[in-house]
Amino acid sequence: MRRYDDPVEVRRGPGLEEPAQFLWHGRLWKVRAILAHWVETSPWWTTDGVRAVVGVDAPVAQPGELEPSVELLAERELWRVEAGRGPDRAGGSGVFDLSFDSSDGCWQLVGCVD
Repeated sequence: MRRYDDPVEVRRGPGLEEPAQFLWHGRLWKVRAILAHWVETSPWWTTDGVRAVVGVDAPVAQPGELEPSVELLAERELWRVEAGRGPDRAGGSGVFDLSFDSSDGCWQLVGCVD
């Protein structure tokens, strides 16, 4: 799977949370199947606050300095979809990983096998 970090515009079906279509590099892709759906948290274990608590290469925090971080709560939803450009498989198809970041409402294409 090739890795990407490309912004995409995603259209969801009426009343649905999963992606129905997405626009990537000026081309419209229609989702034919949802292959997987999962949620990932950010790598909270690498934040300065956590590193300070465990004493790993971080400045020593004074009492009261460690506050809950937005990074600790960050999540992104991932959808692995099969999508194509034409009405059938002849128009080109592939498997794509789409990521939705609820903190900013943005979609990214993060992986592709075509």
